[in-house]
Amino acid sequence: MLDLRPNCECCDKDLPNGASDALICTFECTFCAACAQTRLGGHCPNCGGDLVKRPTRPERALAKFPASTKRVRKDHEACRQVA
Repeated sequence: MLDLRPNCECCDKDLPNGASDALICTFECTFCAACAQTRLGGHCPNCGGDLVKRPTRPERALAKFPASTKRVRKDHEACRQVA
């Protein structure tokens, strides 16, 4: 089951469940579409994999399987640059 992390690992933008601009890689690294396009070239800076639209967890499943509340930030070179 996906972790559904609550923020962009690069700019710390909130990305709640259902956010249309949330992207993930196969290791669940999470980025907003703006950072993915302008700073990361569409690839995860951690694993080099593609960043794709993160699916939305249905509301009925959120009570039993809530989205993560643990914010993840990493000091990627591209994220330190002003967009």
